[in-house]
Parts: sequence; structure tokens; C-alpha cells
Amino acid sequence: MSKFWSAAIRDLTPYVPGEQPKVTNLIKLNTNENPFPPSPAVEQALHHYDTARLTLYPDPDSTELKEALANCYGVERAQVFVGNGSDEVLAHAFMAFFRQDKPLLMPSITYSFYDVYCNLYQIDYQHIPLEDDFSIALTNYTTENGGIIFANPNAPTGRSLSLDEIEALLQRNTESVVIVDEAYVDFGAQSAVALVDKYPNVLVIQTFSKSRSLAGMRVGFAIGHTELIDGLERVKNSFNSYPLDALAQKTAVAALQDQSYFEQSVAQIMTTRQWTTEQLSELGFKVIPSATNFVFAEHRFIEGAELMGYLRTNNILVRHFSRPEIDNFLRITIGTQEQMEALVACLKQHPDLS
Repeated sequence: MSKFWSAAIRDLTPYVPGEQPKVTNLIKLNTNENPFPPSPAVEQALHHYDTARLTLYPDPDSTELKEALANCYGVERAQVFVGNGSDEVLAHAFMAFFRQDKPLLMPSITYSFYDVYCNLYQIDYQHIPLEDDFSIALTNYTTENGGIIFANPNAPTGRSLSLDEIEALLQRNTESVVIVDEAYVDFGAQSAVALVDKYPNVLVIQTFSKSRSLAGMRVGFAIGHTELIDGLERVKNSFNSYPLDALAQKTAVAALQDQSYFEQSVAQIMTTRQWTTEQLSELGFKVIPSATNFVFAEHRFIEGAELMGYLRTNNILVRHFSRPEIDNFLRITIGTQEQMEALVACLKQHPDLS
């Protein structure tokens, strides 16, 4: 800790991302990246890009990308905001909407960056406990609040909410912004984008990192009422006028244009997810129903930390969380069918499972 640090950051506990190892020959199932490459249209966009244009600043409004997103989701361009990954979009949203006199409500087990943002921006918040089955019960979000945020599907549990449940919340909660973080929605959940024209206080945030295979490009976006988007733009233009580089904008547009490839890769991941769930269940795991590109599972008698270490010694990375409520669980990204077969084969060689 440096004497030069400002008081505001001395007590911060930063978010810890999943490990990005430098070694090769690993089966990497720890950070929920897509196992398939981006659409061939993305490769073509990069191949034909005029590199002389890299001497220029990118379009600060990401006009072409916003238009492509608006066409894809059936909204107006003015209802779309883009940022450097959904994490940046979330950060701007916390600043724009949640610095209120009343607390922000969020699930007790969810994306841990939410707590980090609250501490960074000095936002009062309240955790709402999950149900015993790890589901989010929006009927419990009744406290007066300065905003509500939840991930649908939730992370790291993988459970999803129905559109009816979300709409019922919006009908009750009309005086604060409700953010639905849909990083994993394309893997089997219902998107709340269908509600943005009906409810002016709902903001939906998504990413190109998961279902579009562009984690390395860092592209996120939000869809909501134009007044919410204006608020995000005010924060963005007070922080960084050029959050998306030119290559990120171009490749994101290309990815949106290849709907067939998108649907095929998502369907394959969902099929492999089902196979993996069945195999893990046969090995004695409890697997939480998932609508994501990962599964959240615990073994009935082998501790999660021990299993994580065992897999790592066999060059397979999975994610383990140390907090007591979930410390026996592993979050396992769905890779290719071959990768998941290797995972299952390795588990079968465990001394207590063989």
C-alpha cells in the first residue's frame, strides 16, 4: 500500500478474473470463453481491413455497430449503447443510475464485480439471499431501493429467470432502474430486450465475449429507453470518448451479420452441455440446471478445492470459488465435445471415482 494512494482506494478489493495461463497444452474450462472460433465473416473483416485507417481515431459513436445491433434486436439506434466489454458498460451504468440515497438490491451470490463497483463508487447495497436451490426469487425484491441488478442467467450458478418473472418485477418496481445482465442469455434463457419499449426503467446489458466468440475484442452493449442510453453516454464521454477500437467495431458488425454461424455454435454448446451434465451426474455430481455455457456442480463427497487441484495437475483448468456457500462447487466451462470427454475421462481416473 502506497502513501500516494487516495483514501478511496485503500480499502478496495478488486475483482479477480479467471486465470489466463501462459503455458500451452491446457484444457481451459475456467473463464467461460467460447470453444469455437468467431464466424468466418470476422476473419474476412480482419483480412480486408485497411490498416492505413489505424492512424485515425475510431468512430466515437460506433455508428455502424449501433445500427447493426438495432437491426438485430429490433430497436432504434438511439436505444443502443456500446462499450469496451460488458464490464465497462456495467461500470458506467452503476455510475449513471445507482448512486442514490437508497440501496442497490442484488442477489447474494452473483457476479462478484457488482460488489466491486459498489465499493468503488461508494454505492450502498443490499444482498438478497438466493433460494435453497440457488434460484433468484424476484418476489423478494420488495425493499425500497435505488436500483436492482441481477444476472439472467445468473453467474456462477447458471440458473435463469423467465420473462414473466422479470416483467412482474418491473410492474412492481417502477421508480428505480432495473439492470438485467444477460452475458449468457443466448445459451437457453429469455432476453428482457422484449420489455424495453414497455418499461422505461429496464436496461439490458449483453456481450460479444460468450456466444459471439469475441472475448479478445472486448465488445459489450446495452439496450434500453433513450433516456437511459443518454445517461450512459454522459458517463462514457466524461471518461473515454473512444472506448471501442476500429477493429473491435468492424469484427462485431461482421459477427452480427452471420446469424447462421451464431446459431450453430450456440446449439452445439448447448448439446455438449447436456451431455456433460448427464456424465457428471453419473459420476456423483449434483449439477445445477444451466442456461449458460458452463455448469455449476458439486460432488456428493469430494471437496471442490480437491477436485480443482486434481484436474489442474492433469492440465485441465476449472473455476473454484472459496466463499462458504459454494466452496464445494466447480464452475466448468463447456468446451468442445472432445474437451468435455477428456474432462470426464480424467474424473473417472480419480482414485475416489474409478
